[in-house]
Amino acid sequence: MSQRTLLLLSQDNAHYQRLLQAARLPHLRILRADSPSEAEPLIGEAHILLAEPARAKPLLALAHKLSWVQSSYAGVDVLLGNDCRHDYQLTNVRGIFGPLMSEYVFGHLLSLTRHLPCYQEQQAQQHWQSHPYQGLKGRTLLVLGTGSIGQHIAQTGKHFGMRVLGVSRSGHERAGFDEVYQLAALNRVLGQSDVIVSVLPATRETHHLFTRERFEHCKPGAILFNVGRGSAIHTQDLLAALASGQLAQAVLDVFEQEPLPADSTLWSTPNLIITPHNSAYSFPKDVAQIFVRNYIRFIDGQPLDGRIDFDKGY
Repeated sequence: MSQRTLLLLSQDNAHYQRLLQAARLPHLRILRADSPSEAEPLIGEAHILLAEPARAKPLLALAHKLSWVQSSYAGVDVLLGNDCRHDYQLTNVRGIFGPLMSEYVFGHLLSLTRHLPCYQEQQAQQHWQSHPYQGLKGRTLLVLGTGSIGQHIAQTGKHFGMRVLGVSRSGHERAGFDEVYQLAALNRVLGQSDVIVSVLPATRETHHLFTRERFEHCKPGAILFNVGRGSAIHTQDLLAALASGQLAQAVLDVFEQEPLPADSTLWSTPNLIITPHNSAYSFPKDVAQIFVRNYIRFIDGQPLDGRIDFDKGY
């Protein structure tokens, strides 16, 4: 069997190099490029990339031997545009983010519903006052996207006694969901939902899925989370929904433009929580394990796990 060359293109190159060398994968030569200037003379030798998508994109045209790109992230939308070549296998990381996403969603949800920020302020003022709250049991959670992440969030919701609805392209039943609907039913299920969580990828169908018209169907006082892709929400329409009280609160980890510009109105919106796209980090140990399993499949000619359909976008 001929040797394959892997080029590492990540902020965690040193960690990946140690992990993959320790795995002693057969017939694999490992190179690393910690900067664009280091990558350009090496990219022509690479059959495989383990890469952050944004680092890989400008190099694809020079990767003449390329067969496979293993993204170190779940999101690969920067590689899906018409300005990118699609004549190779692209895989992303799946199945490792569910627990982290659940921690993020329910950490913020419990903080909001139990008024924890308010109590922290009262503590600083030595002010003793209780505020009424409603538990999560019996409330309705809507999860947009019913893959591995959505299923984990759904199961966590069930643990708290929530009724859990899902929306997906197919509408097929999934573990942890009481009911799953196709996208066409979204307006109807929004009116039943106390908590809305989007884990949707960036596709043609999901671009600006939430607009002013969509927010009008939301249950007044609902809490919206976006931990999928920022393009799913029309920013100005979200601000209007928050200002009018149509939405009680939004928690955003992803945005249409990242990093979020300093002059964005989102920063100063009182009923909005902003985090810097860190709800679920790609830990190198987990990603390396996925790569190792996929590399064995790759050299055996088997289908790769997490393969992206360039037309569907996921």
